[in-house]
Amino acid sequence: MIKKIIPFSVKAKLLLRRFQSKPLQALSFKPPKQTEKRAYIFLAADYGNLGDVAITYAQHKFLQNLYPDYLITEIPISKTIEGIAFVKKILSSTDVVTTVGGGNMGDLYPMIEHFRQMVISNFKSNRVISFPQTIDFGDTHIGRKSLKKAIKVYSKHPNLILLAREQKSYDFFKKHFTTNTIIKVPDIVLTLDKTAENSKRDGAIICLRDDKEKKLNPDQEKKLLSLVKEKFGGFTSRDTHIGGANISLNGRVKALEKIWSDFRRAEVVITDRLHGMIFCYITNTPALVFLNNNHKIKSSYAWIDHAKHIRLMENFSKEDINESLEFLKTQKVTIKKDLLPQYTELKKIISSKD
Repeated sequence: MIKKIIPFSVKAKLLLRRFQSKPLQALSFKPPKQTEKRAYIFLAADYGNLGDVAITYAQHKFLQNLYPDYLITEIPISKTIEGIAFVKKILSSTDVVTTVGGGNMGDLYPMIEHFRQMVISNFKSNRVISFPQTIDFGDTHIGRKSLKKAIKVYSKHPNLILLAREQKSYDFFKKHFTTNTIIKVPDIVLTLDKTAENSKRDGAIICLRDDKEKKLNPDQEKKLLSLVKEKFGGFTSRDTHIGGANISLNGRVKALEKIWSDFRRAEVVITDRLHGMIFCYITNTPALVFLNNNHKIKSSYAWIDHAKHIRLMENFSKEDINESLEFLKTQKVTIKKDLLPQYTELKKIISSKD
């Protein structure tokens, strides 16, 4: 009963103290060599959301390119508190701390936001980079209270870089986090290239949400599946969420390669998942994309609206869906645009402060 009454923030603080009291060798992370410089990825996805897993994977590769002489170390989200204690024991002034990108900044996922704020609060002497996020604090009592706390925590860090992955989040950052460095860049997964030559495509893949971010209602989904069956004779169901927790690094990479391979073999993917859309872009796969219940798909689509083989359906219309599916079946995929140059400003800022 007492455990249920104690707020999570208090439990987290007490747990951190417990880990900090332990010797380095008693923690479950491998101590570094004395000469190693490190860049850390906190909140790294070790669970079955392949969108988040792909973000961690892409962020790791980006940091390897940005800091070629650094060892990139992932701190899984399931070990965040222990990871903070570990890093505090070994951190040097040249080390870089990052938090993973995604769509979990705000009051929709309060535990993850609390973990992020713990990381920012505990590493004020080092540069902290919050990788591209969609931010979403609701216009409610809880949302406003949570935002006020976030502003307080973020503003106290003297070298915090906040990356927004679309315009709406960028505007929100600029309005509320006035003491931090704010940069707009694409979702980090868009820096990957997972295309393959001569991939034979056949059939359709359905990749739809089944959670609190879903916007399509049951009747619309039923009509959509019927139209796809009519056009393609059937479909294969795939999801960017495979379930599970504490998945090994090897298991996560294998799951990513499998879904990318599946997408490369599809004539078209129908999805309402942001990373369903992004996976289609990086594999050059035709896609029909529906909105979710917040702005992240529509806002992020602005980065890839030049791609004719990816169509965004802002309204549900049987006629438009039919026309779009027919178009996508015959659409020749063009070479995708490299979005890495969009990170030039970030690289310049980091270089100028090194």
